Amino acid sequence: MYVAVKGGEAAIANAHALLADRRRGDRSVPALGIEQIVQQLGLAVDRCMAEGSLYDKELAALAIIQSRGDLIEAIFLVRAFRTTLPRFGYSNPIDTANMLIERRVSATFKDLPGGQLLGPTFDYTHRLLDPAVAEGADVAAPTTRQSANIAAPRVTTLLASEGLIEPDGDASAQDIGDLTREPMQFPLGRDVRLQALARGDEGFLLGLAYSTQRGFGRSHPFVGEIRIGEVEVELDIPELGFAVSLGRVKVTECQMVNQFKGSAKLPPQFTRGYGLVFGQSERKAMSMSLCDRALRAREFGDDIVAPAQDEEFVISHLDNVQSTGFVEHLKLPHYVDFQAELDLVRRMRAEQDAVREAAE
Repeated sequence: MYVAVKGGEAAIANAHALLADRRRGDRSVPALGIEQIVQQLGLAVDRCMAEGSLYDKELAALAIIQSRGDLIEAIFLVRAFRTTLPRFGYSNPIDTANMLIERRVSATFKDLPGGQLLGPTFDYTHRLLDPAVAEGADVAAPTTRQSANIAAPRVTTLLASEGLIEPDGDASAQDIGDLTREPMQFPLGRDVRLQALARGDEGFLLGLAYSTQRGFGRSHPFVGEIRIGEVEVELDIPELGFAVSLGRVKVTECQMVNQFKGSAKLPPQFTRGYGLVFGQSERKAMSMSLCDRALRAREFGDDIVAPAQDEEFVISHLDNVQSTGFVEHLKLPHYVDFQAELDLVRRMRAEQDAVREAAE
């Protein structure tokens, strides 16, 4: 607390009131509503849910309003609220193969079983500001809704049928760690590492992913497949003896296919990078999958030569809540520390001046 600030607690209370006033803005302009944020700023809501580790659109929208649109602050609010919630159990692994697909694209095969669905994407927009949007003009609804429960085998499954890609592994054969309940100890298992990447800051992961493509790490990736859609979440109820559906959540899944020349133990084949996040977040899922593959360097005998391959560096710095805390704490009072350093610098200067005068 800024105890030296004139007014003390009253000044802090006034600062909170001023913040709330600035958040509300001009009273002649209608206040934003939760449903407006959910419906019209959906990608911001999705990022807030993904990095806040809590799937709740209304709470994410509330956090965005309360934080005045500062997404990292909103994520902090959601993460803090999440810590107050009881834990009833762990849901069963979601089955993305049975996703109600809204968007599905591949950069490796043009003609996929089940086809490619463009869905809602910025990929083909002209990136020109549209004045009609500012005027609140309604747009025509699409003639068909690109969402379907279709048979859509993964690209990696097609490659696996020829033995050209590493096995997917069996998650049920091991105990899955819980990053939110167990302290991290390096080196991490891939399960915990993926949890950390899924909660990580999108911008940080994007920068690391970009670095791997610029030569800071051995990576030659192809987007095997990106799919966005809703999946069912089920929870086993011991008293009932079967799983009960809790509802559906939207997720984005990305599988990168990476060339691997082979080693003394492994034949030449493709390897995998994996990303899965809440909501529609292709950039985050792609960055996550690129970083996942880079962090598997030791597993494949690659030299650790780049930041994106250094597990401790990546995992220790990707969480935006932790990063914000460490950076922003510098603006809190450090009066005693600074006075001690100020005194030290003055004494060092005086000693240096005395040595210089003696030499003259």
